[in-house]
Amino acid sequence: QLAEKSTYLEVAYLLIYGELPSKQQYNYFSHEVMHHTFVHFNVAELMRKFNYDAHPMGMFISGISAMSTFHPDANPALAMKELGTNKYIDSWVKHQHWLQSHIVIALVGTSYNVPQNKLSYTENFLYMLDQLSEKNYKPNPKLARALDVLFILHAAAMRHIGSSLVDPYSAISGAAAALYGPLHGGANEAVLRMLEQIGSLDKIPTFLQEVKERKRKLFGFGHRIYKNYDPRAKIIRKIAYEVFDVCGREPLIDVAIGLEKAALEDDYFIKRKLYPNVDFYSGLIYKAMGFPTDMFPVLFAIPRIAGWLAHWKESLEDKESKIWRPRQVYVGPSVRSYVPLDLRETDNNIIVAKVQHPFSKRSSVATFDDDGNIQSKL
Repeated sequence: QLAEKSTYLEVAYLLIYGELPSKQQYNYFSHEVMHHTFVHFNVAELMRKFNYDAHPMGMFISGISAMSTFHPDANPALAMKELGTNKYIDSWVKHQHWLQSHIVIALVGTSYNVPQNKLSYTENFLYMLDQLSEKNYKPNPKLARALDVLFILHAAAMRHIGSSLVDPYSAISGAAAALYGPLHGGANEAVLRMLEQIGSLDKIPTFLQEVKERKRKLFGFGHRIYKNYDPRAKIIRKIAYEVFDVCGREPLIDVAIGLEKAALEDDYFIKRKLYPNVDFYSGLIYKAMGFPTDMFPVLFAIPRIAGWLAHWKESLEDKESKIWRPRQVYVGPSVRSYVPLDLRETDNNIIVAKVQHPFSKRSSVATFDDDGNIQSKL
């Protein structure tokens, strides 16, 4: 329903504040976001210093991290040091939630061109990317709407870093770095490269066979939550054709549809509940719109800012909040004694060492296998 009827800024408000905004609240929130879109001159200069072939995601992470030095007022540690009492800290928290939510969402979509705050969020984003010398240039409304839908479907959250009470810029840069890999935020980039490698419909059977033999990886299928067809994928597939009407048909869509059809008719993938997810078609839309493939993870990160800010806000508001840590299950070797370097010898891939028993003064000689397990005692 949000993808069909809402806008990205409205969904961002929902994520951060917990409810959809009233008309007055939305107008105010939208105004504040669109009037914080100018980045500091030195941040823009920093971005220009990157090498010509720098990956956009690396530039994005570095730029967001650098912004923390231009907004020291957003750092809870500094605020606690300067404000001192809980009364003032609580006031600071409320103010920073309000202020940083506007600033961060605004800044992450800013490019080199001067932003136009009279446009919508996604219109302004496309304007800054595409405006050249036209005085009255305005992005195609269908493409702006398609980007709005994609941003809504990509909005998500960060928790572990924010729970340390770090400033939002540092937390977001860390979350963006975690998003960088092909198994997460780089997944739509990986899907596109996979489709390019397949190249044509006649090569799909061979590719799927190699997937089943674990020689190749199938990107864009499967999800930890959705154990049937990802509902977001259906929405994005529909949006893809609307974009093609404007930008021209992307040839790889035929490979994507053929791959989806073949996989959904194969018992191997059916039994494993591997269905197309949100990443499978989104890359084709971005490619059709003219975005370089390396830009895809950035387009994934920008809408996630709203969810990340929601978790940053949640961590600061909860006075009983503790640092979040991932659950860890140790599966390594059991207790072992350290073997001094001069007592270690290698013989036929078996380590032979004189070791001291960990619980007594009795000395012994033991042999260990490659995994460090004792094979025998002498």
